[in-house]
Amino acid sequence: MKNLWLDIGNTRLKYWITDNNQVIEHTAEMHLQSPADLLLGLIQHFKSLNLNNVGVSSVQDKKNNDRIQYILKSLGIQVVFAQVQAEYAGLSCGYDNTSQLGIDRWLQVLAVARDPEQNYCVISCGTALTIDLVDGLQHLGGYILPNLYLQRDSLIQNTKGIKIPDAAFDALTPGRNTIDAVHHGILLGLVSSIEKVLEQSPRQLILTGGDAPLFAIFLQKYHPIIETDLLLKGLQRYIQHYAEMR
Repeated sequence: MKNLWLDIGNTRLKYWITDNNQVIEHTAEMHLQSPADLLLGLIQHFKSLNLNNVGVSSVQDKKNNDRIQYILKSLGIQVVFAQVQAEYAGLSCGYDNTSQLGIDRWLQVLAVARDPEQNYCVISCGTALTIDLVDGLQHLGGYILPNLYLQRDSLIQNTKGIKIPDAAFDALTPGRNTIDAVHHGILLGLVSSIEKVLEQSPRQLILTGGDAPLFAIFLQKYHPIIETDLLLKGLQRYIQHYAEMR
């Protein structure tokens, strides 16, 4: 049985094709703020695969999601858009208003929160740096911070007379020039924020997203676990539970 798993984020579209739960195709592409147009270019390929079901996680607005749904409808198979629930598969949401929690964060938590005795700190190092805390099967809420590059871009735009070219975020030592001072300072701020959260409430650290390996280097004392494609794993669990409820 072949299934399509779609993760439509703020800047990228990622998908898995699975056959009997084994990943046989895995792609990520920038959608340049037009995910529906990118999807339109992929739809003939998807039609050729004789898929059985489609699971979708999308952070887009209603207008874009409606267009995405219309395109996927041409596959002629069941399409399920994941939605944040107050309680789902035993996991309780920490937000009073579930519509305010991003589906990406919810699915990442859903992917790991299975043991009522295990507490987690789930950090996604993507377009934003998001931190979610989970006690057993209770989501506690979390934090959202601008990522490394958003902070650098903001500094460039709002600092007159200082040129800050791209450079590596590779150390926490004091910078001995302006470029290093900026990059090391931004990295120090984010790493320190994570450390503060973990000191307040010790728990297993889970990192996901493109910059997860970088943050893992500076958070070794917390024994981080890097989970690639955590959102897509959460989407699979969501759809599995959806099928069981029907």
